[in-house]
Amino acid sequence: MNSGEDKYKIMLSGYIDGELSSDEKAELEMHLKTCSDCRKELEVFQELKEVTGAMKYADIPEHVWDNYWRGIYRRLELGIGWILFSIGAIIILACMCYGIFQNFFLNPDEPLILKIGVGTIILGAIFLLVSVTRERIFAYRRDRYKEIKR
Repeated sequence: MNSGEDKYKIMLSGYIDGELSSDEKAELEMHLKTCSDCRKELEVFQELKEVTGAMKYADIPEHVWDNYWRGIYRRLELGIGWILFSIGAIIILACMCYGIFQNFFLNPDEPLILKIGVGTIILGAIFLLVSVTRERIFAYRRDRYKEIKR
């Protein structure tokens, strides 16, 4: 295959899509009269265009979309619910601990660094307690063997 034939092979797709200028189109049509290889390739391109032109995207069934949106909504709802539950539990437990240690935190004789350290430990313990409790509830709900006596 020489560079002249390469030029015409490249022009075939433009010809099929109607993108050639009138001069290029006339030149290619003259070439097609004498070149059987390019005519065969043009036929293949035309068949391919017919097949792909007849193709249509399949519509996604409505129930698939319904399940998709329900799944998204459920995940968002559960995620937000657990976040709010965790925040509420942390606030309530922090207030209870503050009430228990109120004399310690309000005592001016205790050093500030000690108050910060104790407060940080208490908040850390509260966060861990809420997190572990939430994970245990999550794991229990998904335990496949919870009905089996051990």
